[in-house]
Amino acid sequence: MAKKLKKKEIHEEIYNITTLAAGAFSLQEVLDKLAKAAVEISGAKACSMRLLSSETMDLEMRSTYGLSEAYKNKGVVTKDDPVIKETFRGKAVVINDMQNDKRVQYPIASQKEGLVSQLTVSMEFRQRPVGVLRLYASRKHFFGENDISIARLVGSQCAVAITNARLYGTAIKMNQMQGQMDLAGIIQRRMMPKTLPAIEGLDIAASYRPCYSVGGDFYDFTLIDDKTLVFLMADVIGKGIPAAMIMSMFHGGFKALIECGRGCRRYSIFNFADVLNNFACKHCNKGEFITTFIGVFEFRKGLLHYTNCGHEPGLLLRNSEIIELDKGGPVLGLDIKSQFESGTIDLKENDIYMFYTDGLVDAVNFDGHFWGKNNLYQTAKRCTHKMDAETITKTVLNYRRRFTGLSQQQDDTSLVTFKVNKLNTETAQPEYNI
Repeated sequence: MAKKLKKKEIHEEIYNITTLAAGAFSLQEVLDKLAKAAVEISGAKACSMRLLSSETMDLEMRSTYGLSEAYKNKGVVTKDDPVIKETFRGKAVVINDMQNDKRVQYPIASQKEGLVSQLTVSMEFRQRPVGVLRLYASRKHFFGENDISIARLVGSQCAVAITNARLYGTAIKMNQMQGQMDLAGIIQRRMMPKTLPAIEGLDIAASYRPCYSVGGDFYDFTLIDDKTLVFLMADVIGKGIPAAMIMSMFHGGFKALIECGRGCRRYSIFNFADVLNNFACKHCNKGEFITTFIGVFEFRKGLLHYTNCGHEPGLLLRNSEIIELDKGGPVLGLDIKSQFESGTIDLKENDIYMFYTDGLVDAVNFDGHFWGKNNLYQTAKRCTHKMDAETITKTVLNYRRRFTGLSQQQDDTSLVTFKVNKLNTETAQPEYNI
């Protein structure tokens, strides 16, 4: 049984986990490092990772730590296994006595290996299982809620690494540069949310328009609970494949940070920027930076918390007045010592919030004139509280199109609109540490 780490060591290992999937390692190296980290953080005896085969639908052993060759090759595990079925339904399955629990498929092999208890979680990407992660211990009743959180965090990073590797493996089969550009664009667009989150009283619309096959724009939504939404918009300074690769790494780091905050409650919105800046400084090359806007809609209290890291200011349209949301700090990746501040807005019914990347206002017409912030603000004021978020988004983009015509743009455009329709604040505290 591995010795459990001290609290400070655990925090350091958790941060290392969030960066592994984005590092310069092969998929096998990432999985092996994650398996080892899971054992060291939890103090478990061993760890295994099985991936779901697209051909046989069996779960094939891909990485282990602390297990013998005999146990690794003990037999087939399928998706029809009762534990796997529960896991793929979103449950974390704990077995406290592997020798006597009928759900265990190979109890004799487990006994020979000295395995007594087991924790199984699903590795998922966009709510689709790609495999399972298992932790093993040599005594009963070993695994608790903290271990489940750690296993889910490691599992989420494995899923990101696996999916990116599979998508890239498909991409490189295309015809040289153009084929890779096209598929890299598909990979990037798959990172964009296919569906928008649902929070009662909040209407959301989003639009992403790349100017090349791939680019550096990115936005994402994460529901912490039914009343708390984390929103992120980012733009890599650059374009093409390099920008898309950086954004892919940043995406993985952000999702891991959310999972870490959800499960281990280490990070709050107020130091998200610090952690993401640390990540960007370590992984971006010289001259590569990321502008970022991070917001948390906390409907229980009727608040929006935000921090703006060198990004275009978010816009609040209230009673025909435009308020810029610009509190924050410099771009991410500039200086590891950068300081960031946060802002808080009281939400009001009929508020309209607009977030965009610079490609929206930097659009040019055939005369070389920029559409600019002045045109954006004038267009925003034409939008009324009677419009829904989708209509507001289309109105802005249509007015910009009238200005630019069919001229070729040089930067991606992302626009996300939130409309507060109804507030129903509560006195209960959210589960997430905001």
